[in-house]
Amino acid sequence: MLSRARHLRRFTERFASRVCACPSHVRGAALTTTALLALAVTGCTFTLPQRPVVVETPVAAINSATLDQYRSAVAQRIVERNPSYVLRGTPQAMLRSLVVVSFTVDSNGQVVQSAVYRTNGDDEAESTALATLRRAAPLPQPPGKLLNSRGQLELFEDWLFNDDGKFQLRTFASPQAQTIN
Repeated sequence: MLSRARHLRRFTERFASRVCACPSHVRGAALTTTALLALAVTGCTFTLPQRPVVVETPVAAINSATLDQYRSAVAQRIVERNPSYVLRGTPQAMLRSLVVVSFTVDSNGQVVQSAVYRTNGDDEAESTALATLRRAAPLPQPPGKLLNSRGQLELFEDWLFNDDGKFQLRTFASPQAQTIN
């Protein structure tokens, strides 16, 4: 790549060769103009005007509060529909199981898909988590701005199980006990 000075020198030489057929006073003026232009361009840098900075709140930030509210409404529905399975009070220090369930809700609040996402392998806790989710259906209708292009919303919820098989949902969970009895 040619340096800026060498590029301008070549440009000046080409321009000068084109104006050679002109009278000498025109040729001199053209060379002087070209030299001044070359000198001005080599000492300057071109800075494009800055676009005004527009700070837009990301959609994720706007939807975050709405998503938290919806997650709370879903957890409340699960707790209300499964009172005999819900642990009241403080979960034990060493939980029997933690089951993370992934589920998809359509625009009407119907659970269209659910699966155990993560577990410690406790089959009974897994089946209880999935059954309590099914019993809670239909869930509250999700806000339209949270839905994806298929009109659905994918969520995760954690079921925290004590040894007696009762659970708390992470959304509403109390702090665990600090000592093992």
